[in-house]
Amino acid sequence: MGDADITLRHLARRRPEDLVRALVSEGRPIEVVGWVDSQVTNIERRLDKALRLRVGGEPRVLHVEFCFALRDDVPDRIFEYLGFLFAALRLEAPGEPVPPIESVAVVLSGRRRRLPATAERRTAWPGRPFSGTHFRVDAVYQRTVGELRARGSVLWLLFAPLARDATAAALRGVVAEIDARAASAEERAELYTALLVMATLDPWGHTLWKELVTMVEDKEEGLLRRTPIIGEMIIEAERRGEQRGEQRGEQKAIAELLGRLFARRLGRRPTPDEERMIVERARASGPGEVEDALLDLESEALLRWLTEPIRPS
Repeated sequence: MGDADITLRHLARRRPEDLVRALVSEGRPIEVVGWVDSQVTNIERRLDKALRLRVGGEPRVLHVEFCFALRDDVPDRIFEYLGFLFAALRLEAPGEPVPPIESVAVVLSGRRRRLPATAERRTAWPGRPFSGTHFRVDAVYQRTVGELRARGSVLWLLFAPLARDATAAALRGVVAEIDARAASAEERAELYTALLVMATLDPWGHTLWKELVTMVEDKEEGLLRRTPIIGEMIIEAERRGEQRGEQRGEQKAIAELLGRLFARRLGRRPTPDEERMIVERARASGPGEVEDALLDLESEALLRWLTEPIRPS
């Protein structure tokens, strides 16, 4: 999903309580402990979607997978991820029982007919008792703006452009609500960026993206054009059919963004050597992979990842 996946995982990590409030319905007290982090380097980057909880004082793990659509490979991906997650949790506490894990696929687009509430990946032989995994399906694009608003968080308002009843008037109210509830100018810009990224998916053909750009620009004049992800989308929309130019300028903007993300994660600017490694990795693997690492890895893991040999693509 590219930009959408990066954006959603970044904001979900900032607002885990909002994620849990909507996805975990229990009659017992729920405590958010934090995101799963592993000390195992070859597993670590795979664990950015698992959240530790205590439900009624008992340990639980919630795995959230953002999916563009409920395609045939989604059950495979979830089953594979659970294998990495289970292995990491066992290595973390040898001899201790692995906490129960529940997976939820948050689906952003797909068929018009209602998706099932649960899905599965079966691994057993035909005719044998079931083995594999079941997971829940939260098709946010099949919900209404009102249902998303009822979840009580600006995190879920970001999915409003995907709602089956989304209109320009409804999104104007969503933009105003984000403007009022954002804790800072930086957070407001991040939320607006995510809102516009979601609007590009347009599962119902509402074609509200340009109107939404205007609404956001009215609130944050010029800001989004200086935001690399959205700025690129705006330029592409305005110059549809033309070749993308000014590659050096774009690369410079990407390098500046990656440097800011590094500073946010480690609390300091990258050294010249670290900056060189960031740029080399962006050239070899693409800025998306580097942005992924800068958003997801903790400081020590990030520094280890930067110094690892670059695998040829």
